[in-house]
Amino acid sequence: MATYVIRRLLWLPVLLLIVSFSTFTLARYGPGDPVSVAAGQIRDPAVLAQVRASRGLDQPIPQQYMRWLNRAVRGDLGESYLQRGYSVSELIFPKMWISAQLGLVALIIVFAVGIPLGLLAARLAGTWADPAIIGSLLFLQAIPVLVIIPPLIWLFAVKLQVLPAGGWDGIFALYWIGGVLAVPLPNPHLYIPLVAFTLPGFVGVARLIRITALEVNLEDYVRTARSKGLSEAAVQFRHVLPNALLPLVTVVGFALAGIIEGAFFVETLMGINGIGRLTFEAVTSRDYDLILATTVIFAAAFVICNLIAELVYGVVDPRVRLGASRR
Repeated sequence: MATYVIRRLLWLPVLLLIVSFSTFTLARYGPGDPVSVAAGQIRDPAVLAQVRASRGLDQPIPQQYMRWLNRAVRGDLGESYLQRGYSVSELIFPKMWISAQLGLVALIIVFAVGIPLGLLAARLAGTWADPAIIGSLLFLQAIPVLVIIPPLIWLFAVKLQVLPAGGWDGIFALYWIGGVLAVPLPNPHLYIPLVAFTLPGFVGVARLIRITALEVNLEDYVRTARSKGLSEAAVQFRHVLPNALLPLVTVVGFALAGIIEGAFFVETLMGINGIGRLTFEAVTSRDYDLILATTVIFAAAFVICNLIAELVYGVVDPRVRLGASRR
């Protein structure tokens, strides 16, 4: 196991080099550059050329990349081209924490709702309820985020005025009772983006649990548990659910990486200053160092989270660990 982990980690720098160089090259060959975007109405070619030369953008791409790589290995991810005076690290990591808060709550809700629905669909297989459950979740998944958010804002923020139209103020808000006791409750800013985050995600978890639970329900130990007179709830949660959860370990790995990446459309439409919105703004403004840093961080998070998922899978299911040791 240790050899496998070391081998995977040794490939991480190679992967990051490939990803960073590809992103670096594509960003440079794209239309426009951060200098022309920041210039606005200034169109003096001599001034723009002088600014590009001061930032090294007139040098060959390999030379620009090696200069960036030399700084990056020392922990310097560069400076934002548009948000002058701020380093990339100062911009990225606080916004990653905002996206992680929202994504973690969404992940918990998706699994808390999707797992019981998947078990229920498997238990009711062959009846009208099974396709009704999965079909409803597929319908919710098919609704684009761009379609979900505007009606929610119109209804709850504009008409009913019970929720804010956007922004972010943390997961919890303190409500004082009698000016003495502070009670933490979910922040009103949380509800609309959380709905947009979670609705498309229920079906993936539910379908995976349903498929696995259908196989587990046919096992001898499940039939034995039913023959002993255990209630169906006890059979499902004591015997079926623990074995049906194994494939979800890999899904959690992808989901953890997705938490760090945030949601581009949700954060942009709701005015949430997370990593998704920051990346979207960086791409539209050609902020090279910011684009490169977010891409490299996303790639590293993806690889590490999936490696953790594989290790956890090997711990949970001894057959995987024994199979690897035999090979």
